[in-house]
Amino acid sequence: MTAEASRARSRRDLVVNGELPLTIALLTYKGNPFCGGQGVYVRHLSRELARLGHRVEVIGSQPYPVLDEGYDGLSLTELPSLDLYRQPDPFRTPGRDEYRDWVDALEVATMWTGGFPEPLTFSLRARRHLRARRGEFDVVHDNQTLGYGLLGDVGAPLVTTIHHPITVDRQLELDAAEGWKRRCSVRRWYAFTRMQKRVARRLPSVLTVSGTSRQEIVDHLGVRRDRVHVVHIGADTDLFSPDPSVPVVPGRIVTTSSADVPLKGLVYLVEALAKVRTEHPGAHLVVVGKRPTGGPVAQAVERYGVEGAVEFVKGISDAELVDLVRSAEVACVPSLYEGFSLPAAEAMATGTPLVATTGGAIPEVAGPDGETCLAVPPGDAGALAAGLSRLLGDPGLRARLGAAGRERVLKHFTWARAAEGTVAHYREAMARPSSDPAARTATEAVAVSDPESRATC
Repeated sequence: MTAEASRARSRRDLVVNGELPLTIALLTYKGNPFCGGQGVYVRHLSRELARLGHRVEVIGSQPYPVLDEGYDGLSLTELPSLDLYRQPDPFRTPGRDEYRDWVDALEVATMWTGGFPEPLTFSLRARRHLRARRGEFDVVHDNQTLGYGLLGDVGAPLVTTIHHPITVDRQLELDAAEGWKRRCSVRRWYAFTRMQKRVARRLPSVLTVSGTSRQEIVDHLGVRRDRVHVVHIGADTDLFSPDPSVPVVPGRIVTTSSADVPLKGLVYLVEALAKVRTEHPGAHLVVVGKRPTGGPVAQAVERYGVEGAVEFVKGISDAELVDLVRSAEVACVPSLYEGFSLPAAEAMATGTPLVATTGGAIPEVAGPDGETCLAVPPGDAGALAAGLSRLLGDPGLRARLGAAGRERVLKHFTWARAAEGTVAHYREAMARPSSDPAARTATEAVAVSDPESRATC
């Protein structure tokens, strides 16, 4: 037994709720906690698992996860890729001395041909790493990698989280694409979703974050319903909390959005802002995200003449983000689709009133229209403007929805609840009989030869 395994087993004298603590490998191929839900999920879930007394080793690739400090048993192991999309040199060509093995060559070849290699190549590296450390982990938890490398034997029972099927993103991008060349590029980029479908269907245990996502995993990926389990995630309600000392800025609307992702619906919010300003001239929008230099959002800002009323902020701290949300009269989630919507839960947790669309699982989080939020149809700038104007003009409604929203989050959507529910599924996975060795896949051969993994137009 390795020294690491010995240290892990020395924790067996501890007891968590009457049961032995677990040693967990938490995998994430992309871990940036400031851009995208996967990094946020890993950061908060790992912290709460450690608070419960479990040992959690996060194994991730670039951009590496950022973990909360000060928790015994919580650590990060870096499993580096070639980091082909790093700034300021995305889609770079590595130097000859950077290549380490055939997985690196596969990563570069996939990028050169217009595909997205990271889910596949991370899964292959992770399997190799986990097999070399067999016996050190009680369970392996994959955060939506869904790569061929995670089929078969990874040294411990496997549980996978699928936040939502990426096929939804693919379809929305195709719908927004102009011209056959752009559509061809989108299809090639999302070719990895065919691999993810194949892998998802073979997984014994899938966790997801909402009932809406569960149904879409069944419909889009073909996973059997009895293998998909909902464990709601939530907000850090200690951090995202009301603070009356933070002054509210009149007319301020806050949203969190990736401007270049069509499903986030930011174009409709910009149009809605222009309409709102006819009634509320002081209305302005603060977007937590990168300012676009071109594309539909930048064009909409110019077309509707709201350049001075839209601000983009990026790279702010947790404390600055919370104070920004607290300072808003209204928070907004304009997305066409969300598998859960952390921004909705976090805004509600601060007591900031919310206007949100009914796209995907957002109603599951935000609650009933007029009770905990104002709900509007996705992709409807007029309805969005009406909801924003109504809240900006009614302080009493803002106070009522803000208080009810926080109460809803405290009752249903916290990371502590998420960790407890996740551990229950870990134990179920550990109790299942091991899979038949004859069913294990020669994943390297599949990864290279599978025509679907290299699909083009």
